[in-house]
Amino acid sequence: MTREDRRRWDERYTRQGPALGGAVEPPGVFAAYAEAFPTAGTALDLACGPGLGAIWLARRGLNVSGLDVSPVAIAQAGDLAERSGVGDRCRFDVVDLDKGLPAGPPVDVILCHKFRDRRLDQAIIERLAPGGLLAIAVLSEVGAAPGPFRAAAGELPGAFADLNVIAAGEGDGYAWLLARA
Repeated sequence: MTREDRRRWDERYTRQGPALGGAVEPPGVFAAYAEAFPTAGTALDLACGPGLGAIWLARRGLNVSGLDVSPVAIAQAGDLAERSGVGDRCRFDVVDLDKGLPAGPPVDVILCHKFRDRRLDQAIIERLAPGGLLAIAVLSEVGAAPGPFRAAAGELPGAFADLNVIAAGEGDGYAWLLARA
């Protein structure tokens, strides 16, 4: 990622300010499938932003590693984890995912909310522990204009065809998939 892109994300998170905490819900469409998420194990939150998804997973009982390119977002996520009482279950690191998914042990959950980099698809599949859960939701061309970070129609089920799909959908500029390894 370019220095300019990182600066843009830092400015965005600075403008938004830190999340307030309180009732942290599952991200977006995954609220309807909350019971599919485990209550123990390890999780990886890709492009975690200010940490809302990671905090939700930690409150469920998982140990979570959150990655984001923005140092501002990472600081906000760490602060939110402490204020939410799950700081001991969360670790947040500044990582440029344009350089690939960092090496690490298999995880029980990978959450990827509103971030799409096709180059990471195989690494994501390989990082899931047997029976691990992938929850990915991205911008989509379905019901919206095409764009470089938007999934084409049917892209997510195709990209993750090696996994067992629990549920998937697309429309109104949004695509998502919930699947097990």
